[in-house]
Amino acid sequence: MSPRDYQALLAEAGLSATENRLRVLEVVGGNGYPLSAGDIYRILARSAPVNRVTVYRILERMVRHGILERLSTGGRAFHYGLAAIAGQPPHPHFYCTRCGHMDCLSPASLPLDTTRLQRTFPGQIEKIEIRLDGICKNCLRKMELETGKRRAAP
Repeated sequence: MSPRDYQALLAEAGLSATENRLRVLEVVGGNGYPLSAGDIYRILARSAPVNRVTVYRILERMVRHGILERLSTGGRAFHYGLAAIAGQPPHPHFYCTRCGHMDCLSPASLPLDTTRLQRTFPGQIEKIEIRLDGICKNCLRKMELETGKRRAAP
């Protein structure tokens, strides 16, 4: 998405396009996978000073307005990605329990029939979050290397 798209996205949500809001959207939207609030803050702080509390408030406001999606990691930290209304189709995520990295998975990788679910569920479904937990390929590779080194040592 371009900066102009982010401005339109904020306007549609009834939010003004402040410099920091645009910067947060550029970081989250320009990344191929969801980021933690700490990661977002560190990336922003590299290019210009920004207050950590401001970043957290922006993230929370954008979640409330449906621009960003807050994704649970199973612990206290959350990751943030563009919400479905921001042009990102709903999709499952993979969370590495070893390194904490979260990846987006293809919507086709784990299809969910929400129509059938809504027919059988008596309430109103507002959000479906599917997260697969496990060990990512990078951590598996590191574990194999560590195990191989240990075996080779006398």
